[in-house]
Parts: sequence; structure tokens; C-alpha cells
Amino acid sequence: MQLYFFRHAQAEDAQMPDFDDFARQLTDKGIQRAKLAATALLNMGIEPARLYSSPRLRARQTAEILAKAFKVEVVVREEVGFSFSNREVENLIADLDNAHSVIFVGHEPSLSSTISMLIGGGELVMKKGGVARVDIFSRNPLKGTLVWLMPPKVLDQLGEK
Repeated sequence: MQLYFFRHAQAEDAQMPDFDDFARQLTDKGIQRAKLAATALLNMGIEPARLYSSPRLRARQTAEILAKAFKVEVVVREEVGFSFSNREVENLIADLDNAHSVIFVGHEPSLSSTISMLIGGGELVMKKGGVARVDIFSRNPLKGTLVWLMPPKVLDQLGEK
């Protein structure tokens, strides 16, 4: 099973004092980069069986751009929010077989910590609009191998080809 962890694209900055984290939208640059990333991933032959998104607007907008490219439905789940962990991954993929691929669109630092738990440790940095691929080799306990981690600049290049 291939799992893809996609950090939402660039969004508006948090503005105080009436800051509503749920309502932060993607910037024009974030939208453009998400479209390039979707094209890059599509060109790589990725065919997700499911695409999960955090309920926060910036993640949902990113997921919708990906979903349009992959022609899949976005499943919005709170579990993919700030408390995302390998336990949530395990629950969300429980009904899928090992031939499927899944994309999770979420936030830092929970994406990096989830990947780290899945691969047995280590630190990594998920840039806004970046994506990581983890191949699962064990379902009980859930364990995998980090195959690649791409920052948005690489996805930009791959999406333009």
C-alpha cells in the first residue's frame, strides 16, 4: 500500500485578533502550486483509491485541486487535522487492501510526526505544498518505508513538464 502525505499549499497568514484558523484560504500562489503538484503526481501514475482531507479550508481547497486531477471524491475527516497520527491512518485504511493508494491532505507538525512514527523514527520537514510517499510493509503494527519526500519546488518542475 502506498500512502501519500500532502501538506496543504500556501495559505493566508494568521491575522489577529479575530483570526479563524478554519477559514484561512489558499493564496493565488498556493492554488497555482497545488495545481502543478496535482499534475506532477498524475504524471507519476499515482491513482489514489481515496483522498482524505482535514476539515480546515486550506486543506480542503488543496484536496479539491488534487481530487479534480485524480477524479476522486474528497473525504473530509477531522482525524486528518492537527491530531493526525498513525492510529488515524490505521483506522482510515482498515477497509482497503494493500494494492490501494491513499492521499492524506493535512497540516504540520502532525504529518511529519505521523510519517516518522510509520517509518520507525527520524525527523523530516514537510514544506507547504510538499508531499511524501510511504510504502506500507506491515499492517499489524502499521509500519512503512519512506520512499520519497518532495518539496513544492520539485513538484513545480515536474508539473510543468
